Amino acid sequence: MSLSARIDAAVTDAIRLASGQRSDAVPQRLALALDHAVMSGGARIRPTILLSVALACGDDRPALANAAASALELIHCASLVHDDLPAFDNADTRRGRPSVHRAHGEPLAILAGDSLIVLAFEVLARAAGDQPLRALRLVQSLAQRTGMPGGICAGQGWESEPQVNLSAYHRAKTGALFIAATQMGAIAAGQEPDAWEELGSRIGEAFQVADDLKDALLTAEETGKPAGQDATHGRPNAVAQMGVQGAVRHLKDILGGAIASIPSCPGEAELAGLVRAYAERMTPVDLRVRSVATATTGATGAK
Repeated sequence: MSLSARIDAAVTDAIRLASGQRSDAVPQRLALALDHAVMSGGARIRPTILLSVALACGDDRPALANAAASALELIHCASLVHDDLPAFDNADTRRGRPSVHRAHGEPLAILAGDSLIVLAFEVLARAAGDQPLRALRLVQSLAQRTGMPGGICAGQGWESEPQVNLSAYHRAKTGALFIAATQMGAIAAGQEPDAWEELGSRIGEAFQVADDLKDALLTAEETGKPAGQDATHGRPNAVAQMGVQGAVRHLKDILGGAIASIPSCPGEAELAGLVRAYAERMTPVDLRVRSVATATTGATGAK
């Protein structure tokens, strides 16, 4: 079974679990909001990385790895629902569709995000099977990368600070779930997670810089979500700090370091190939061309 098929099956099972066996026994509007939040597309990058690491480490408990991948994706989807709320980004669209609060209302969006977070940990608990210690370590890892002091909640919290440590902000807001992906993949396969932290951190930082570039250079039609949000909300970002060309160079440096940081394992070569493929997707040709054009325009205007 392909990685995407494993992820889709695991996520679908989780949503079915949340929807209950009897439609008359659950609030259907909230069930629809959960489905909207999770089953509306998306690249499933984080769970793909998790399963890729598990495979590279032997993947001796695939059911546990599938549960870990599902739980991680549920947390990511919950964070998107909350990010889009009026209290934060006030985004009308996500993945080319109305955001959850626009489609289902703000109260149900809040409840949907909260429910997905709880569901993620239930999925891990149910998958413990004959490996309760691994499951417990997966719960701990995911919790650490979700809340305070270094999880995605902390990342969102940095946006309310008068002075922002950009590196810490990126590491928490985006890097945290990528660190969870690499470390949880190792844990699910019975390996120690510490050696996998640097890879997850570098991939996460690269994705954040790439997202900063796309927010500055691409349109809402191209990204499937509102453009120019960093500038609109005055958020710290790599483009504002380094300029477009500086951010592109920084992205390339991060990705080079990510490949070099992959720990020795049976699937090391395949994992390096996956990181290279994501590197190409993160900085597509049209984005590189626009970055050059933007830099040229800026230089011309400065003369």
